[in-house]
Amino acid sequence: MAEQTINLEQPILSRNERLAAELRDRFARTHTYVVNVLSSPGSGKTSTILATNERLAAQGLRCAVIEGDIASDVDAVRMKKAGMPAIQINTGGLCHLEGNMISQAVDAFDQAVGLENIDVIFIENVGNLVCPVDFDLGENLSIMILSVPEGDDKPVKYPGIFQHAGALLLNKVDVAPAFDFDMDAYGTTLDDLNPTAPRFSISATKGQGMDEWCSWLAGQIEAVR
Repeated sequence: MAEQTINLEQPILSRNERLAAELRDRFARTHTYVVNVLSSPGSGKTSTILATNERLAAQGLRCAVIEGDIASDVDAVRMKKAGMPAIQINTGGLCHLEGNMISQAVDAFDQAVGLENIDVIFIENVGNLVCPVDFDLGENLSIMILSVPEGDDKPVKYPGIFQHAGALLLNKVDVAPAFDFDMDAYGTTLDDLNPTAPRFSISATKGQGMDEWCSWLAGQIEAVR
């Protein structure tokens, strides 16, 4: 019998695409805007979501969050303390979130508060610069957060995630003088990889650049409602 190769990747991705389409339709019916937040661990995803929620809530937008982590519920607890409905997904080692996980989280939101009562859902994906790009979660927007301490060479090393993002956030710019981060090199690389995505330089914990970012995001939300 001739040797055969069974490709498991395609069925997994095809199933995920179907689930993502169903999620996208569901979000459209309830006018819920979904942001998929991508980054490596420690870039400031949680602090950026919290700071964004604070500003969007001041505009009357009701935000919730789906927390993706390999283990623990530390970030979900922080979100709930800030007044955001939060669902924790522990992947048990999986390096990304998938459509079936988001579907279950959305069901939980629907039962708890009603999906129609949520204007914005942030999906804090698992900290990883490779795998999450392959899995559509029905989102309206994917953003990539890079932090200054990670270095300006990350877009060169992991181009896919920077090309995929609909907006690019550089976080922790308040500490830039303490790090050897070449802003010009970073900008030039992004010019090549993703020249159309808007870029924001922020410090989520200090507030620098957050108003500009949130104003742009609020405009994107309003445009699809």
